[in-house]
Amino acid sequence: MISHPALSYQQASARGASPIGQVVSLYDTLLRDFLRALAALQAGDVETRVLELNHALLVIAHLQSVLNHARGGEAAKQFDRLYAVTRGMIVEANIRATPESLEELINLYGSLRQAWYQADQQLAAGQQQALLPATPDDPAATHAPNSANNDVETPQLHWTT
Repeated sequence: MISHPALSYQQASARGASPIGQVVSLYDTLLRDFLRALAALQAGDVETRVLELNHALLVIAHLQSVLNHARGGEAAKQFDRLYAVTRGMIVEANIRATPESLEELINLYGSLRQAWYQADQQLAAGQQQALLPATPDDPAATHAPNSANNDVETPQLHWTT
């Protein structure tokens, strides 16, 4: 087995990631596959382009296979459709072999990855806020964490030398 530091880091990060963080990691993998396929296309390397897009198809199949339709309801159904359409886009990108077809996938999954990343960050912040003890003297304790009423002043830190 060949050891690659970036792959080892990614695998370790994914093991410790939240479920949403794992989706972000898989989207990162897709983006890397699409970018490598684009570079291979521009270099005229058909074999690498095909390998990268085949790997992207495997990642999409995995994302689709782990959808929980019982708990996910309409959202799971929509993601199932997205992944089915994506498979078609990947096959078409492989056949057309144009930069535009790969850039379309990169743009789509780049924005989806950003949305998942933001959701993961918001969830983590909400969970961390829920773990903090509220004290009666704390003015922030009287406000909900995501309240529209943001009149609580943020304390300023002053450093002295």
